[in-house]
Amino acid sequence: MPKSTPSAAKQGFRCGECGWESVKWVGRCGECQAWGTIEQPGLLRLRSVAATAVTAAARPIGEIDAESARSVSTGVDELDRVLGGGLVPGVVVLLAGEPGVGKSTLVLDVASKFATPGTRTLYITGEESTAQVRLRAGRIKALSPDLFLAAETDIGAVLKHLDEVNPSLLIVDSVQTMAIADVDGSAGGVTQVRQVAAALIAVAKERGIATVLVGHVTKDGSIAGPRVLEHLVDVVLQFEGERHSRLRLVRAIKNRYGACDEVGCFDLTEEGIVGLADPSGLFLSRRGTPVPGTCVTVALEGRRPLVAEVQALVAPSSMAMPRRTTSGLDAARVSMVLAVTEQRAKIVLSGFDIFTATVGGVKMSEPAGDLAVALAVASARNDRPLRPGVVAIGEVGLAGEVRRVEGVGRRLTEAARLGFTLALVPPDSGPVPPGVHSIEVSHVREAIQYAVAPNS
Repeated sequence: MPKSTPSAAKQGFRCGECGWESVKWVGRCGECQAWGTIEQPGLLRLRSVAATAVTAAARPIGEIDAESARSVSTGVDELDRVLGGGLVPGVVVLLAGEPGVGKSTLVLDVASKFATPGTRTLYITGEESTAQVRLRAGRIKALSPDLFLAAETDIGAVLKHLDEVNPSLLIVDSVQTMAIADVDGSAGGVTQVRQVAAALIAVAKERGIATVLVGHVTKDGSIAGPRVLEHLVDVVLQFEGERHSRLRLVRAIKNRYGACDEVGCFDLTEEGIVGLADPSGLFLSRRGTPVPGTCVTVALEGRRPLVAEVQALVAPSSMAMPRRTTSGLDAARVSMVLAVTEQRAKIVLSGFDIFTATVGGVKMSEPAGDLAVALAVASARNDRPLRPGVVAIGEVGLAGEVRRVEGVGRRLTEAARLGFTLALVPPDSGPVPPGVHSIEVSHVREAIQYAVAPNS
């Protein structure tokens, strides 16, 4: 009996998150492990495409006019820093963050400052009524005669508003609340979010309208919706911050018009959100005399140096397994630094509860803060403060060595600006700015012996 040949075209399924394909439906994607994203069965076959008319003839790149892609300031300096100068006509920005972090407050402030005579802004809200947004705008002083507000959840209605208002900036809050009537699925679903984003992006590029899409995040902090959404937009911004802290950070995950290593700092208050051009003072304690268990370091958020203070408390433990608690620091790195400090620097830490934290709600995860953690813990354990004006920068290895980190010059320049005069740095860290005396330390034991003030 002759064998049956498989069909040349098989019905296939595709993951809406990453594009992984399967010949049968499964509940979980085999590539990105996302649940419920396998959809849209169709025929998987190659198609030939015929040549069609071009929209514009190809020209030498030197003849292309670049003025139409010049950025326009949003009126918020810290946001301009992250965007690379401002908003480019036709740019599509995705701003994502956790609920309550202040996304709507920030975009409303941007909407009012961008709206000037001859430059209109259209704010579409899908989560609140226009009256609720109006109350917030009055509270944060974000009222402008050129700012237009509408509450819609249908993209067809949004396009109608665009025809009537003809804005230069469109803000949609949020993209997960929008839907297209002819597309299957509920608002916020994978299919709807993808089609809504595609429609808004097409309009933005066609009319040269700068567009900001506010997006939600999942419980693990990633942007909700299909992964293709991040590929479609031009800029992806992450809005971060703790609920108990006023500090907010905006960092660029993707930026076609600027660098991805810039960070904008904001202060969220009852009167609104204010950019912080000099946020380092938020992360330092105000005290007259040095106290045990504190050490200052300089972290890099993107290319921006931030002077921060690390605090430690070492207390005798009454439990069989002493507690190790961290706040604002990476728990795994702190555990490693504690082990190295005890083994290599001979600081006895077993039998003690150890608490480490940063000041002001700043989060530090980079290795450059390892030396500061070790010095703060040693200072707390010995109950002796560090020398006045000391700042510590360096990564600590498992052998106790202090390793080089990037940007030491920029870090020390920021420390000198705030009045720090003595710096403990790794060997061969490069030139030192004026006003700072640097001490190169090659081992954590050497740093502790030098930095911890002797008993008086």
